[in-house]
Amino acid sequence: MQWRSLVLGLLLLRLGLQALLALLPALAPGLCLRRRFPFPFPPPPAALGPPAGSSHWGSLLRRGGGDGGATGGDEYERRYSGAFPPQLRARLRDAARGMFVFGYDSYMRHAFPRDELDPLHCRGRGPDHDPSNLNINDVLGNYSLTLIDALDTLAVMGNSSEFQKAVKLVIDTVSFDKDSTVQVFEATIRVLGSLLSAHIIITDTKQPFGDMTIKDYDNELLHMAHDLAVRLLPAFENTKTGIPYPRVNLKKGVPPDSNNETCTAGAGSLLVEFGILSRLLGDSTFEWVARRAVKALWNLRSNNTGLLGNVVNIQTGHWVGKQSGLGAGSDSFYEYLLKSYILFGEKEDLDMFNDAYRNIQNHLRRGREACNEGEGDPPLYVNVNMFTGQLMNTWIDSLQAFFPGLQVLIGDVEDAICLHAFYYAIWKRYGALPERYNWQLQAPDVPFYPLRPELVESTYLLYQATKNPFYLHVGMDILQSLEKYTKAKCGYATLHHVVEKTKEDRMESFFLSETCKYLYLLFDEENPLHKSGNKYMFTTEGHIVSVDERFRNSLWKDVLPGEEDSAEKIKPNELKAVNFSSNCNRVPDERRYLLPLKSNYMRQIDRMVGLI
Repeated sequence: MQWRSLVLGLLLLRLGLQALLALLPALAPGLCLRRRFPFPFPPPPAALGPPAGSSHWGSLLRRGGGDGGATGGDEYERRYSGAFPPQLRARLRDAARGMFVFGYDSYMRHAFPRDELDPLHCRGRGPDHDPSNLNINDVLGNYSLTLIDALDTLAVMGNSSEFQKAVKLVIDTVSFDKDSTVQVFEATIRVLGSLLSAHIIITDTKQPFGDMTIKDYDNELLHMAHDLAVRLLPAFENTKTGIPYPRVNLKKGVPPDSNNETCTAGAGSLLVEFGILSRLLGDSTFEWVARRAVKALWNLRSNNTGLLGNVVNIQTGHWVGKQSGLGAGSDSFYEYLLKSYILFGEKEDLDMFNDAYRNIQNHLRRGREACNEGEGDPPLYVNVNMFTGQLMNTWIDSLQAFFPGLQVLIGDVEDAICLHAFYYAIWKRYGALPERYNWQLQAPDVPFYPLRPELVESTYLLYQATKNPFYLHVGMDILQSLEKYTKAKCGYATLHHVVEKTKEDRMESFFLSETCKYLYLLFDEENPLHKSGNKYMFTTEGHIVSVDERFRNSLWKDVLPGEEDSAEKIKPNELKAVNFSSNCNRVPDERRYLLPLKSNYMRQIDRMVGLI
């Protein structure tokens, strides 16, 4: 009888616990069971009143939202389809600004004038001059990298006093006469590009971001950009193909033991910055060497597929790396074919991009033809052999998340929406994007996350194109994740492992120049970048440059004989999709894209990455 009493007692206890669990949602407010967030949110919906068209926006504050199988088909509807309250948007804008300020102030307090901040130990770091430590020394040149890279972010956020102070610091303290060996690509996009962007902001007669002028400014930033570019020019000498050496010593030129192998993106993504410099100076040299490199790479594409590899020998033109993809080693090559056309209006740049995009669609894109409907898997861009088009591996890398943003610029919004959803699903699973993700194993191959901006960039551009509040929700998720997992004692730290959430002691400069900037702009609808009427373009490092007539005076044809007839000029008013704030509205009905993402497509993507 005792055992029967015991069983009966256990049964009653179980029923009691089930009843208690059923009551927990109602008791939660009184028991303080709501989730804690790393920054303050608005009061509950009842205090604000329901936004137009929805009474469910409060559910957005519940992180996750991916377990559609457990909650039914309306989970995505509750989480994503409501209007985005202006109060919430304002707080997220301020949170993004606060994120930048905390990182920037920490760098200035603990690291300046060194290149980067170590956010765990609150100290600065510069090059260590170990030739094998390329991860550090390719980027750090002993020239206050983080300060320079952040200049135009200060302007975009309207902080004129700090922008003026930072510019004066750069002018007074930075020199490129250093015994530092740096990667030509990194020095170009991070340093040269930022100097040019800040110079353009200072000299803009309209001053849309507030008074960013510098008293007695005498084009010092432009002169510094010129000095740096001259020090990079030896990389283009003594190369049989015209493709530059990957590295150069700022004082001594190309090192005698320099590597003859370089990646396609590194050698072929210099045209925007070098072209701007040439056209501002009236000196064709810089644009000419950059254009020669692009054409040399383009002429090495496969006759069979039209694809390019990712590593090439600059002396022989032989492809050492035969992988063709959209990530590391290739990404910004395609980006700059299009952006060079947008900025300079040279039709040959657009022709190359169109051919490249067609070949990418033919050989790299896998999955069903229509991304939002039909049989088969959702679309995915994979890595293939450049000569055969055959699959080479089953991973993608985080840099590929830039591609939906590029697709927005050419009007391929439908495909951009679907591809973006794949990367967002990975982010939802880990709270970050692993450097490499194996889509077959549904697990990271390389698990670190160095605060990269590519997913934020595409999220921002898709929001500008569609004005769909879904992308504000995505931005909120990203902002929460960064605050929760990467914030450190003195800044924001690289995640060493996206699963374990361990940190590395490094805050790369692009976190301030890109990640924070795109997050801020996503939530700042009234930013002058969106309202001033000017047309702006972002470089691959997120620096803003104005799209206007002064960059359409071609100089390079003077030193490339025979090009005059073939290079048609596109007028500024003929450009499409150049203003991210006003000319990307190719989707008249935002609900057209919201509903397919609500349940069917996004649930399928979530299953692909093992989220549900």
